Amino acid sequence: MTATLARPAPEKVAKRAREILSAIEADPEFERLRTGCAKYDKDWQSFTGYALVDGFDVEKDTVPLFPEALRAMSIKSAVYEMTGDEYAAEVPVSIPVDEMIHALAAQFTVLSRVQERTGIKFVHATDREEIGGWDYGDYTHQVYRASWGPVNERFWFGKEETAERRAAVIAKYEPLGIKDGGRSFAPGFATAS
Repeated sequence: MTATLARPAPEKVAKRAREILSAIEADPEFERLRTGCAKYDKDWQSFTGYALVDGFDVEKDTVPLFPEALRAMSIKSAVYEMTGDEYAAEVPVSIPVDEMIHALAAQFTVLSRVQERTGIKFVHATDREEIGGWDYGDYTHQVYRASWGPVNERFWFGKEETAERRAAVIAKYEPLGIKDGGRSFAPGFATAS
């Protein structure tokens, strides 16, 4: 049995999310946070995250994807502030945006200092998230639209499209020896011969 999550009205969260994003962007280490995420590119081994974005290129897509992650994190932080509920704050986001959130979370030291200076708690817990659960018209989408307008559809696509793209990507990996979307590899995959 799944408990119903109590979340504040989207318009109320949107107002606070905009304030949170402004505070993050005004922080003296914001530029380091942004460039640190861009440098995380050598560690981005996402078989079913970024691969879902048609023609994804880490060098070209980092710039427009980073603000999407910050917006999602601002929504999560606003919900957490208003509810104190980690489950409620773990709102669904698109898989590519979630991958960029992981790059953001990897900037742990600078992100910790930003939290200390701003008093904002960043919320992201893999054990609380619904992978591939974001969809048009859902709570996250309502808050996002009220905060910043339309989503960037290159990175935000709904549940059905996500499932279709994920199935297509996994099917392409299988003959190469990449099994279960990158969760296992055929013996000999990492050898030169």
